[in-house]
Amino acid sequence: MKQKPPMNALETQLHYPLGDALPASGRCIEVAPGIKWIRMALPFALDHINLWLLRDRIDTDQGVCEGWSVVDCCISRPEAKAQWEEVFAHELEGLPILRVIATHMHPDHIGLADWLCQRWNADLWISAADYQVARHAVMGANGFGGERSAAFFAAHGMTDPGSVDQVRGRTSYFPNLVPSMPESYCRLMDGTLLDIGGRTWRCISGYGHAPEHIALYCEDLRILIGGDMMLPRISTNVSVYEQEPLANALRLFLDSIDKFKPLPEDTLTLPAHGKPFQGLHIRIQQLHDHHRERLDDLLLACTDKPLSAFDAVPVLFKRALDLHQMTFAMGESVAHLHALWFAKKLQRSLDSDGVYRFRAVA
Repeated sequence: MKQKPPMNALETQLHYPLGDALPASGRCIEVAPGIKWIRMALPFALDHINLWLLRDRIDTDQGVCEGWSVVDCCISRPEAKAQWEEVFAHELEGLPILRVIATHMHPDHIGLADWLCQRWNADLWISAADYQVARHAVMGANGFGGERSAAFFAAHGMTDPGSVDQVRGRTSYFPNLVPSMPESYCRLMDGTLLDIGGRTWRCISGYGHAPEHIALYCEDLRILIGGDMMLPRISTNVSVYEQEPLANALRLFLDSIDKFKPLPEDTLTLPAHGKPFQGLHIRIQQLHDHHRERLDDLLLACTDKPLSAFDAVPVLFKRALDLHQMTFAMGESVAHLHALWFAKKLQRSLDSDGVYRFRAVA
């Protein structure tokens, strides 16, 4: 039996209404009337993703159709499809999937969107920015590897030839996990009101983690489907990559999570990773505190000597990292350095070796 990870000190400040209950493979747990929780395995250090079934009905040319909306999909791989087949057989109550909602374009959230949409003749609902970026990425034309990624990481200090060559050669990362995308979509925007099964869900946009992440809030149920913007155990990856090399991603993320502050304190948050929890306002403050502490550490380190993003990784991450983890860590390192740079606490220079380094402002 897999041993559950120990609870950290911050987690003890949150409340988990379902305790340690987790859905079995291919099965669901009902977390509220008409809302089912699916948990699917991922072959990464972050080893699972939470998906949600929402009881729904929509008007069609043939009349009102009863069924389900799916929120997020998992990556494309045989094991995930097999788990979905179990869900289709045992959890849909004989009803179809009517639409597929993706909180954002990362592979674990959208990998099987096209498969689900084709299987059930359903539409994909997603933000415009995330749809277009995902379509571009499926063609192998951006990010997550390739020549431009390698050059970006090298310019920020990751110059080891072996690592650079591996990043340069990783051109199929996204298409391997997201082999195709639906050819059309229904656009979600901040403030969009979705009628799902007779209940109103309001879209709340978020930035810094994905181009235009969409969380969903139902006032009647006091439930927030937070996607990756509000996780109970870990801090969301907030990175800068070569597609937007001058982004201030961390500032965007912190401003975005503040949009959840008006929601009630007893809101039940359904995260993409981890367990459903209450304590939303506490978690928002924890995330602000976490990043402020990392920024303070980084500013102090840049006062001692100029640092590249590669130099700054061990300041932010105290554990050993493999190359896959290092690419995320590099993106986060640049994001934290940029936050201080845009706040005019650091200055940036391109040194003679072609590497950007950041120095504390005197």
